Amino acid sequence: MNRALLRVSLACLVLFLLLMVNVNYVQAFESASLANKPGNIRVFNQQFQYQRGAIIAGGDTGGDTMIAESRLIKGTNTYRRYYPYGPVYAPVTGYDSIYGATGIEAAENSQLSGTAPGLDVHNLISLFTGKPKQGARVYLTISPKAQQAAYSQLTATGRPGAVVAMDPSTGAILAMASYPTFDPNAYTTLNGIKLDQNDQRLRSEPSQPLLNRAINATYPPGSTFKIVTSSTAFSTHKVANSNSTVPAPTSFPLPGSTTVLINNDGESCGDGNPPIIQAFYLSCNTAFAKLGIKVGGSALHTYATEFGMNNPDLKIPLPVSASVVPAQTDPDYTALTAIGQFNDNVTPLQEAMMAAAVANNGALMTPYLVQQVQAPDLTTVQSAQPTVLSRPITPQAASSLQQLMTAVVQNPAGTGYGENTSVAGVEIAGKTGTAQNGVNNTSLNDAVFTCFAPVSNPKIAVGVIIQGGGYGAAAAAPIAVKVIQAYLGIK
Repeated sequence: MNRALLRVSLACLVLFLLLMVNVNYVQAFESASLANKPGNIRVFNQQFQYQRGAIIAGGDTGGDTMIAESRLIKGTNTYRRYYPYGPVYAPVTGYDSIYGATGIEAAENSQLSGTAPGLDVHNLISLFTGKPKQGARVYLTISPKAQQAAYSQLTATGRPGAVVAMDPSTGAILAMASYPTFDPNAYTTLNGIKLDQNDQRLRSEPSQPLLNRAINATYPPGSTFKIVTSSTAFSTHKVANSNSTVPAPTSFPLPGSTTVLINNDGESCGDGNPPIIQAFYLSCNTAFAKLGIKVGGSALHTYATEFGMNNPDLKIPLPVSASVVPAQTDPDYTALTAIGQFNDNVTPLQEAMMAAAVANNGALMTPYLVQQVQAPDLTTVQSAQPTVLSRPITPQAASSLQQLMTAVVQNPAGTGYGENTSVAGVEIAGKTGTAQNGVNNTSLNDAVFTCFAPVSNPKIAVGVIIQGGGYGAAAAAPIAVKVIQAYLGIK
């Protein structure tokens, strides 16, 4: 063999070896990522030829509820996605369509479709057993009882809004409802023209039914932000305990501004120098505006962030829009921030997180929706491990906040006291909010309520926001109470 031919042979051998190495690398390490690429037409065509994994709500001890499954179309080998409860769970499940997915369908797509690396062994076994390929089952933390109650109560208001409930001790999300909502079955047609018509119809709706208001819409928190202001005061030792007094004039001219702040309907706040617990359950604006200036805008921003705000990376695993509380330096802006009425904007999830941190003695658990993932052979391939997201307040400060929030609902003078928040045998702690939303009409104020129960052994924390609902105690609190009753099994 002459030298030139030898060189060509060696070059071919090297190229062949490189090709073999690349083929084996792709098969071993990139198969899952290639399978999940949107442009992979083989996977696109095959996805309807096998049974996609079910999504199951399993947060009740009474049993599991199938909220998404794939059903074989009669007379064919093609599966179609089906949502038995449609609008009730739409903010949770999202939808899986021929052009894309949302919600849990998108966040857990690799598990549901069976392409996750952890399912490779199970898929390989199916080849030898002759059983058809199946996706994994995804079990959620959602309580069917709490979810149904949240959906029914929101629907009854006829107003846009959302409810989120969570377990304070773990972060497990027990309910996540949004209204107006939609029926995800509209997205499961395999007819592209029909799908496009359905999609255009829903997207053109002025009521925005596709918007998940529970985690992707933000609203002024109003007086519920006084939880953060109080926490900051306790944590920075500007206020010693729940019985420490704070100045609370009937009116308060904001520094550097012509604005004069008053309490609701110009009411006085105790004797003008009440204990902070009284200022809290009466929800005195002047007291907390002055307290906000005392602790400072930087401290308010720091503790708001510790409560989970200003976090653009939060996922449950659905992406959560950040609740935002900007740092303020001007005293007048700081005062308005302290009462939740400047540039503060929060999600209903964030409202639940505030109450949950107080209920859990100052530890804010990372909120999550997925409890467990099971392979087709029912072996567990993924299981949730609750983790602490932050510790915004000490146990001592949390104890003071628990007293404040309990007084709001249990004290006859509290803004949350009354039949709307009364549940036999269960003590509820909460904070009302009536948030001005920029519309010059008091009837359009957003109603806000955040709470936890039972006070002595918290099992559930709830955040509710109703757009244009008016007073938090009247429009938002009754919804939270119904969710608590449903979850705890109280009539």
